[in-house]
Amino acid sequence: MSKLSFRGYANILALAALCAGMPVGGHAQSLPLDPAVHTGKLANGFTYYIRKNTEPKHRVVFYLVNKIGSMQEVENQRGLAHMMEHMSFNGTTHYPKNELVEYLQKSGVRFGADLNAYTSFNETVYQLPLPSDDTSILRNGLQIMRDWASEATLDPVEIDKERGVVLEEKRLRNGAGQRFQDIAMPLQVNHSRYADRLPIGLESVLKSFTPATLHAFYQDWYRPDLQALIVVGDIDEAAMEQQVKQLFGTLKNPAKEKVRETYKIPLTGKNQFLAFTDPEIQRVQLEMLIKLPGTELKTKADYHRVLVEAVMNAAFDERFEQIMTQGNPPYLQAGASSNDFMANLHGFSLNVVPKPNQLQAAFTAAWTEVQRMKAYGPTEAELDRARKNMLQQYEMAYKERDKTSSNAYVREYLQYFLKGTAAPGIGAEYELAKEILPQITIAEVHAYAQKVIQNTNRDIYIQAPEKEKASLPSEATVNEWIAAVNNTKLEPWKEAASGDGLLKTLPMAGKVIKRSGPDSIGVFSYTLSNGATVLVKPTDYKNDEIIFTGFSAGGTSLYPDSLFMSASNAAGVIASNGLGDLDPVALSKVLTGKSAQASPFIQERYDGIQGSASPADLETALQLLYLEFTAPRKDTVIFNGMISRSKASLIGRSNNPDAVFSDSASAILGMHHYRRMPVTEARIEQINQDAAYRIYKERFANAGTFTFIFAGNIDTSKLIPLVEQYIGALPGHAATSSWQDLGIHIPEGKLSTTVFKGDDNKANVNLIYSGPYTYNENNNMDLSALGSILQYRITERIREAEGGAYSPRAGVSFNKLPQSRYAFTIQITCAPANVEKLVTATQEEIAKLKANGPSTDDLTKFTAETSRSVELQLRSNGFWMQYISSHLQNGDPMSSILRFNDRLKSVTVDRLKQAANLYFNDANFIRLVHMPEKK
Repeated sequence: MSKLSFRGYANILALAALCAGMPVGGHAQSLPLDPAVHTGKLANGFTYYIRKNTEPKHRVVFYLVNKIGSMQEVENQRGLAHMMEHMSFNGTTHYPKNELVEYLQKSGVRFGADLNAYTSFNETVYQLPLPSDDTSILRNGLQIMRDWASEATLDPVEIDKERGVVLEEKRLRNGAGQRFQDIAMPLQVNHSRYADRLPIGLESVLKSFTPATLHAFYQDWYRPDLQALIVVGDIDEAAMEQQVKQLFGTLKNPAKEKVRETYKIPLTGKNQFLAFTDPEIQRVQLEMLIKLPGTELKTKADYHRVLVEAVMNAAFDERFEQIMTQGNPPYLQAGASSNDFMANLHGFSLNVVPKPNQLQAAFTAAWTEVQRMKAYGPTEAELDRARKNMLQQYEMAYKERDKTSSNAYVREYLQYFLKGTAAPGIGAEYELAKEILPQITIAEVHAYAQKVIQNTNRDIYIQAPEKEKASLPSEATVNEWIAAVNNTKLEPWKEAASGDGLLKTLPMAGKVIKRSGPDSIGVFSYTLSNGATVLVKPTDYKNDEIIFTGFSAGGTSLYPDSLFMSASNAAGVIASNGLGDLDPVALSKVLTGKSAQASPFIQERYDGIQGSASPADLETALQLLYLEFTAPRKDTVIFNGMISRSKASLIGRSNNPDAVFSDSASAILGMHHYRRMPVTEARIEQINQDAAYRIYKERFANAGTFTFIFAGNIDTSKLIPLVEQYIGALPGHAATSSWQDLGIHIPEGKLSTTVFKGDDNKANVNLIYSGPYTYNENNNMDLSALGSILQYRITERIREAEGGAYSPRAGVSFNKLPQSRYAFTIQITCAPANVEKLVTATQEEIAKLKANGPSTDDLTKFTAETSRSVELQLRSNGFWMQYISSHLQNGDPMSSILRFNDRLKSVTVDRLKQAANLYFNDANFIRLVHMPEKK
């Protein structure tokens, strides 16, 4: 339910959010709020934002925003802001106990996925997406928001039950990462109040606080002058505004209001250093953080600064990518950027993951690039590419302005209320970008780099495996490394060569020799002269989106185990090399300012390509597709670098308890087949460049075995000539292709394995029921229903009744090919002492399903959630791409979706009872448990 941190977007584009939420700087006039928003403040101080938006249709999103979080807690309340968020779902005036969640699930709202909330340092936010075509649901949804604002019941019995849930949420954080944060956080926030107010709180407080203490926090801080309601969706704005005024105008502030303090992180002018080791850390990592005074994003001048910063960050990205691609740097990863940090601070950060035993060389190489930027700024070419790419992103957002999701608008208004971050609307932002970007100069970016790359207020954090402790450098040593680079005369950045274009000449076009459609789901079919099949699903879901895929049967299943590593990595290897005469850096430059991409894949049973483009750049995307088939590039330098980094990245994997358990589970569930075993250094060495290149060319040799699918804003009169020109030009002839059944599936029988690894007081439990079944539409629906209903049951039992786990998960997967099989999987993270109790509880819930079937309430929830979910999916290009692909590969009728609602309505309690007895087969049951090591 909770997310303990949140970085909201100031607006639709991440580019314009880089400085979101920074404190005050300057007196220029703030940009006006988007006039499409109805906003107001009631007499009690309650604020509202209401906007009509029809994407998605018949849906509305409510957010209740509270300007309170863990920073408002006193010492005996540490963790209660977060606890209060939990308790809002456990009883309100109009929805006692768990009735709120029950009601919403029956209305088609999924708990955790749709219905959610988060608590951070300075805010607590509740989200509720609802259908808007049912007036009673809409009215009740508004009442729920009103209840959350001030009418939580805080039943002591429910409080005691929820303690366990929050403590289990805290347990999820156990591990090396949390141990590092516990030590690093005070340094990161300069020992300010933030260090002592992590939203998850203290275990001692969570176990012992009294209901009166929680009630006092609620009364003090959940008050209308600190609250806002954001409503965006397919609604009548005037009617909604009137209802908001009536419902929320009666909220009252406390007689004696506590002052909401604004807490800041002081800049001390000092440098800090931490070298942290832990047995579970996999590899060495160094982070430098330079803390800077914060800025805001309110005015035109602020937007100018944000775009200058974005240019610098883009140049850093390009440079590190070029080094990684064209050389063999001493690091596995490296990057630098300037961005918002926390509270009133901005920050410049450098992150380096060195190759084994190369920390000094890795840091020196990365810091050299930081100093080079500080010395010279970006090149003219880098500036030009950044301008074009940013304008292209703004243009895409502008073109989608009538198809922008309600959630995107909500995020804007959330930051506007919390921090005053400008939200003028994409039209105004696009105009600002078109005006400002051409004005940005190298000198400006250079000056900005000099401003943010400072020598004070600098933190350096090194994380490393425990065994590396004796070899780690001291602060003085790292300072010597820094000084050595700073005192070196650096040359300006040297750009890699740019390519001239994707294709020097157009290929010989093919022809459409057969066409049909549209069929029952609106798909047009074309057969090309080279045998390729093209299916087209025109939609109006997005204005500036076309997605596509192409596939052919075969994949790695056609190759022996001795070639498996080369075959399974062939597409990744080739894609990383560039295309034709263009290495990856040159290719990236050729694609500057374009929205077009295509990537090959070779899976176990299928080979193919997938990509996307704006309608304006569709020809570019099809040129990429053509080159992926006809001009794979072989680059030994790039290949050797990939292999070197891949091998180095595996060192220390055995230190990571979660990785060890995951590898063990994959091996067991994959029958210990060679192809399901963990990747090791020895296996990576089996990847042969020549073999990978040969296999890739074999898999993409005959386009006549491929089916291509396009979905999106497609004008077929423009698409088909491009298809003929590029797909029709591919070498090929009409033929069939096939894959081989490798016989790998979850093993049958009963199996129980416990993996002991790590020291944390945390256990992971996986329970799997699996087996063969008869694949058909009704059985698939029954399996889906049982998977969802099992999730309801274990949430109610394991989380709510037992308080034994924060987010127990249950679900089902099933497939027709290569064999018709299903698998139910239950995953629980809990205290080691509770494993047996919670496994027993889970099996008791399954036994109830087998004995009695689901309740009518459970079936109602499943039907409502599934129906509403499918409504949204049907308005998604991605859904149709996946649907058409899977039905073609399975040989299922395309019209199946047209009967979906009838199948959904046909599900009954008795039918699911029979299905539960059939599928929850104790004879095919696997139990995998991860426990801490025995002492």
